[in-house]
Amino acid sequence: MSGPILIFDSGVGGLSVAHALRQHYPSAALCYACDNAWLPYGLRDDVTLAQRIVMVCQAAVQACDASVLVVACNTASTLALEGLRQALTIPVIGTVPAIKPAALISTSRHIGLLATTATVNRPYTQTLIDSFASDCVVTKIAADALVTEAEAWLAGVPLNAPRIQQALAPLWQATEQRPALDTVVLGCTHFPLLQPLLATLAPTPLAWVDSGDAIARRVGQVAVNLVSRAQDGRCFTTAPAQTLTDGLARYGFSAPRPLLLPSVC
Repeated sequence: MSGPILIFDSGVGGLSVAHALRQHYPSAALCYACDNAWLPYGLRDDVTLAQRIVMVCQAAVQACDASVLVVACNTASTLALEGLRQALTIPVIGTVPAIKPAALISTSRHIGLLATTATVNRPYTQTLIDSFASDCVVTKIAADALVTEAEAWLAGVPLNAPRIQQALAPLWQATEQRPALDTVVLGCTHFPLLQPLLATLAPTPLAWVDSGDAIARRVGQVAVNLVSRAQDGRCFTTAPAQTLTDGLARYGFSAPRPLLLPSVC
């Protein structure tokens, strides 16, 4: 493999995947790209968005000279994996909510899926539940406010605790049901960035599961020789994002630079 691992997301959520990759492969180089000009993706129509994702990822792969693309976004993975694999010559790894590992560890057989409205409502999410958690109660909770909070937090804005508590209220209520919820799937890559806070707010100890480790293991399966950290830390965005410089630095990335896109877009 000649280039770094490229992590792509609509915003900063992919940094949680970058963290998992650094834990698994501390000597491997990473590159980050986010399409913040179109954030949030859930507001766009599927056809236009799928085309946009392929176009942005092609530009990012070229800018980073990447050897592997990790699509660290559930929406992008659902809509564009097939198109990306057709358009690119490097391995493409997608993201799905960690329903299977959550079902494996839940003892009460009651799981919470904390995700965006788009992910909660997509048929593929129900397919995952039917395939891997058919014997579980699955409480699906749309918590789009957490995406906004994670983006703001990385930019240095204090978290809005009442807003977070309001978004999480249905989750806490599920811990009082019978059987009581005992495991939470963080079904958006933004959410693990807030997981330490979520754990402190929870009324009872919960197991928190995200897709980071599974993605990292998959990267290890497709990347034979990961390039060294000498090429590490570049970051590209589709809109100015200087307020994220300090937050990106905490995850080992340089100040964002503009990603050059075809003029037709």
